[in-house]
Amino acid sequence: MAKVFSEVLGTEVPVPDSPERIASFSPAATETLFQLGLGERVVGVTAFCARPSEARSKRKLGSYNTVRAEVLEELNPDLILTVTGYQREFAVRLSKKYPVYPLELPVSVAGIVDFVVKVGLVAGAADEGRGLEAALLRSLGSLRRVSKLESYVEIDLGGPVSFGSYSYITDAFKLLGSSLLYGRAPCEWLAPDMKAVSSSDPDAIFYEAKMYSQFGNRDLTKLLSSRGWDGLRAVTLGNTFVTPGPLDFLAHHGPSFITEAIPWLAAKLELAEERIRS
Repeated sequence: MAKVFSEVLGTEVPVPDSPERIASFSPAATETLFQLGLGERVVGVTAFCARPSEARSKRKLGSYNTVRAEVLEELNPDLILTVTGYQREFAVRLSKKYPVYPLELPVSVAGIVDFVVKVGLVAGAADEGRGLEAALLRSLGSLRRVSKLESYVEIDLGGPVSFGSYSYITDAFKLLGSSLLYGRAPCEWLAPDMKAVSSSDPDAIFYEAKMYSQFGNRDLTKLLSSRGWDGLRAVTLGNTFVTPGPLDFLAHHGPSFITEAIPWLAAKLELAEERIRS
């Protein structure tokens, strides 16, 4: 049994050398655990842990900051993974009874790589974590700057949300040579001012609907029209993009953000740049 110091909790967390019953309240941690080959040790996840598909068959423990106490007590995990940010107080409450290790919510793409390494370390799979780290770094090493456009990103998280300088989403756009409308705001996320967005006339618009919702390009066209944005440059040029699939895509900071979301963003930004030039 190791005692790993948690900067978030300000105390040491007792962690088995090789945890056998892991509970994850973080979709990113869940995806990472499976990619590290530890899926069989995962005994419980949240309703939002959908990557990989095998995770959906695990016992449901609650949501991001709620817990089914009777299920958690029955599973009796020897390690619980959460994140900071919206789960900070939740993690503190759980830590009074269970071994909880909160992972830092990444503010950069590099932070996602660090997140993966830390999951490997506390889950007793340090070598596997370093291996996944190397694979992600190779993927990032193939990136190139594809666009100097300014984009507007909006995700429906129970209301319109955009992203400031403390977001890994903003960092991803910067790595690709692009920028976000609110990218200099000193925060992780914010509620956007729709009039300000319209006045800024962004080059491209990226939209992500609520998780599990059926939302497509026609729906986005209707939404933008209802806001009076039909005349915006992004709309007239066709530079409006809905993230693929019904799952969190940009809002997910697991390994697939690097291997799937960033390449998708690169392709869309390159397309938007071509449309503007033509």
